[in-house]
Amino acid sequence: MNPLILKLGGELLETAEGRARIAALCAKTAPSRPLVVVHGGGRAIDAELARRQIAPKKVDGLRVTDPATLEAVVAVLAGSANTELVAALVAAGVPAVGLTGVDAALGLARRSSAHRSTSGTTVDLGQVGDPEKVDASLLTALLAKGYVPVLASLGLDAADRSSVLNVNADVMACRIASALNAADLVIAGATAGVFDESGRTIDRLDGDGIDALIASGAAT
Repeated sequence: MNPLILKLGGELLETAEGRARIAALCAKTAPSRPLVVVHGGGRAIDAELARRQIAPKKVDGLRVTDPATLEAVVAVLAGSANTELVAALVAAGVPAVGLTGVDAALGLARRSSAHRSTSGTTVDLGQVGDPEKVDASLLTALLAKGYVPVLASLGLDAADRSSVLNVNADVMACRIASALNAADLVIAGATAGVFDESGRTIDRLDGDGIDALIASGAAT
């Protein structure tokens, strides 16, 4: 059976109650179909940066990741955020296994080129990567044994496999869904969807609709 890929925004996982709620939903799903979970941790990363007295830097919603920021990102994503989510899932009876895209080089990424912001300036995003290729063999092996892989959004630099990169969790989830030929991809978070020019949620959106939103300036 083709798996379900579930991407969770970090804001859903900030409290024990939130993690327990997600774990209960996964416990209902996992027995009936293969499940892979991908998660971020944006606000938890900001809190860790504050604890380390590092000012967060973002441009157009993208995190600028210098070496000090990457240390905090890894500490949260591969550490507290992933472990706490896995613990909640295991407590709910889900056989979860914590991973990142670095494990077995399953998530290779290309270091992002300089980003041209909506203000017209060009910004070096630092140690940020665009997920390119997913080697699904480890995930397939775990799914075949009945485990639920839980992946934090970190990737491995395809050009320098000793370097860890901060990657976008939504894009990583898409790459995993494609590599596993997943039947469904669900992206869950606190945002109420894609908005139109009036701030209303658009219920359904296809490629042409996306192009029209960007062309009109309503979306970037």
